[in-house]
Amino acid sequence: MLKLYVDHTFLSPYALAAFVSLTEKGLPFELLTRDLDGGEQFEPAYRRQSLTARVPMLADGDFYLSESTAIIEYLEEAYPDTARVLPGNVQQRARARQLQAWLRSDLMPLRNERSTEVVYGLQPAQPLGEAARKAADKLIAVAEAVVPADGGHLFGEWSVIDTELALLLKRLTREELPARLADYAERQWQRPSFAAWRAHQLR
Repeated sequence: MLKLYVDHTFLSPYALAAFVSLTEKGLPFELLTRDLDGGEQFEPAYRRQSLTARVPMLADGDFYLSESTAIIEYLEEAYPDTARVLPGNVQQRARARQLQAWLRSDLMPLRNERSTEVVYGLQPAQPLGEAARKAADKLIAVAEAVVPADGGHLFGEWSVIDTELALLLKRLTREELPARLADYAERQWQRPSFAAWRAHQLR
């Protein structure tokens, strides 16, 4: 059975992406946690297996892989007969990778001021500073360009990029978002695989 190691608080957006990908593919896996605050990711065995001492980490037999982008790509190639979590069309898949890379590398002022603790309701949303507001405007502009007019999935069929975009949009309140984007993010939020991740925070 596959094993997925995630943070014990279930707040990591990267662990979320790996968890959702495994869940959507219907692959059975054991979910294990690491206490990042307690430094469990630095234990010698875990560090040796993950190389980067981070979560998420996937264990497939005696093969260990960290970094969620690598995990998602591996699952697509290693288990081709399961549901896809990236678009099948080569150009759409390239666009999905572009959006994923951008979502993970840009908009840091927004990500810093509105952490996932805010997204999951563990902290209140404070008014955005100037840099974070500019980052939010950039996010909204890109989202308005890629989210279909009907608010459906980015590439016609669901992909893990829908989850990743929705999570970032959820750093903004409904009042801060255009209605179409707020509705899109909420629909993704309610998707069973996303809801399953959130349910772990309640345990």
